[in-house]
Amino acid sequence: MTVPQKHRLILASQSPFRKMLMENAGLTFDAFSPEIDERAIESELERQAPSPADVALHLAEAKATAVSVRHPGRLVIGSDQTLSLADRVFHKPEGILGAREHLLALSGRTHALNSGVVIAVGGEVAWRHVSTASLTMRPLSADFIDRHLARVGERVLGSVGAYQLEGEGIQLFERIEGDYFTIIGLPMLPLLAQLRSMGAIDA
Repeated sequence: MTVPQKHRLILASQSPFRKMLMENAGLTFDAFSPEIDERAIESELERQAPSPADVALHLAEAKATAVSVRHPGRLVIGSDQTLSLADRVFHKPEGILGAREHLLALSGRTHALNSGVVIAVGGEVAWRHVSTASLTMRPLSADFIDRHLARVGERVLGSVGAYQLEGEGIQLFERIEGDYFTIIGLPMLPLLAQLRSMGAIDA
């Protein structure tokens, strides 16, 4: 595979948080929606009994390759995140009631956030990586959860865990082990190292 040299990157996502991380790192890029059916991909994967980390990587790969086919010759970055609690994999909550159920299930327990990132060129995967963070939520009463959700509103619906650590969601936790960028949803340090090694950004 021929890897393009320094040029404008593509982020296969419309996530404002992933865009923010890349912009803050000084990267120049375009952002396009991958337009894939994530739930259909997950349903197909269930037959193989993949780990939550594998699911994150598969979805990141699907996003990156889908966009890279439409933009040959460009380096396309795809990323996805799964939240796992024991054997359960969480999806983004549907409405405030769904967010409440998420937080009740996570209360007082330790869950994992698995963030996969993939670089694709011309529909082929050039690189893949997954990082995992471990988060322990403090015990939360149902009344506190209701008050918390009333304050933060529907912003939490964009997060698989129904919380945003960069905001008031930090109050829900008693211990966090892992990289901040992994938690937000795009492991920046390994991604930047790989982009440098490919000659895609200034080293």
